[in-house]
Amino acid sequence: MSYPSDRRYTKEHEWITADGTIGITDHAQDSLGDIVFVELPKVGTEIATAKPFGTVESVKAVSDLFAPVSGTVTSVNEDLATAPETVNKDAHGAWMVKIKVKDPSELNALLSAADYEKFVSEEAAH
Repeated sequence: MSYPSDRRYTKEHEWITADGTIGITDHAQDSLGDIVFVELPKVGTEIATAKPFGTVESVKAVSDLFAPVSGTVTSVNEDLATAPETVNKDAHGAWMVKIKVKDPSELNALLSAADYEKFVSEEAAH
């Protein structure tokens, strides 16, 4: 799997673009299986780096979504409320929330696409 290079990644399998759009990686949706429900924060919610901001429920498990960086939610992908399976079909296209990033330098601490790919392959080897 090749991961889009226009975003940064977390070791918890979230991605974020420079403009503050957040979603989960293809690896995450593949690990979860069929996604049946996505719980997201309301617009205006403050989210904090590495803290849970929502959940993704699949037929296998419920997983927390962790904020890649701190910021304020400016938009929520309402389509996921009625079509959570969109994430399974296109994890890198199906964004979850958009935030106003509090400190853009926090993005520098995240993994590049190449580093994330390496992390996933190492994780799979264990």
